[in-house]
Amino acid sequence: MTRHGGTLKLDKSTRSLVCEVRIDDRRVVLAAPQTFMNLSGEAVAQLVPRHGIVAADQIIVLHDEIDLPVGTLRVKAGGGAAGNNGIRNIDAHLGTPDYARVRIGVGRPPNANSGKLHVLKRPSKAERSELDVIVEFTADAVETYLVHGLDETMNRHNSRSRD
Repeated sequence: MTRHGGTLKLDKSTRSLVCEVRIDDRRVVLAAPQTFMNLSGEAVAQLVPRHGIVAADQIIVLHDEIDLPVGTLRVKAGGGAAGNNGIRNIDAHLGTPDYARVRIGVGRPPNANSGKLHVLKRPSKAERSELDVIVEFTADAVETYLVHGLDETMNRHNSRSRD
């Protein structure tokens, strides 16, 4: 966002922080739902018509992924929710799982039953350092997707965690 001069502002009608930027001469809407994470689909359902989105392939959702090690990023199109209730809610509100996803690894918790607490806790200093790097890598992946499409993005960004 700061790469392109955007500033998130609260849009009460979509219950999201939103800004519009230009990337490679296209209008891009960046949004961070302010609903509970498990209800992200409610915000997405409001964002879609408000910003003229007509197809699911115009949407890129960035989300945490406990099945990936901290600092790992994977891009894909569609798929299951893999236990992520926010993704499940977005799928339900869009009526399809066929949108791009950028999955950001936060690592699996030591106790298999503590996934919810794991993603809500503050990261350790070491994890924070990894996540700071992956935020930049994620921005690179989103820009690649917008300019070159899904296949090129997966080829460039799925083959490595970060450089």
